[in-house]
Amino acid sequence: MAELLGCWKLIESDRFDEYMKEVGVPVVTRTVAKTLKPDVTITRDGDVWCIKTESTFKNTNLQFELNKLFKETTADGRECETIITLEDGKLIQNQKWGGRESTITREVKDGKMITICRIDKVESRRVYEKK
Repeated sequence: MAELLGCWKLIESDRFDEYMKEVGVPVVTRTVAKTLKPDVTITRDGDVWCIKTESTFKNTNLQFELNKLFKETTADGRECETIITLEDGKLIQNQKWGGRESTITREVKDGKMITICRIDKVESRRVYEKK
């Protein structure tokens, strides 16, 4: 769990455009978003976790407690009911909106944070290195 904490810089991304398209992100937003190299900072203060994503286009700040359902407004404006769990060192974010469901899994392997974004049969893999 502790290895997830810190600031991470995106270094590799595949199929992210396909993932965004499947969740319903408009083409103009997808075009901009797929060119970004955001920083993701994960912190924890007691029971409260924070995942802050910063880029030149949009910033988000997600504060939550593990295993507690909360309302999330995604960077693309979706209103989701979200729950985040910690299982085997992986942060697993489950989002539900409008009858749809997406899962974002974050884990550290070989010193890099691997983020897998899944919806239906579409999976995107994003790799970050610690700053």
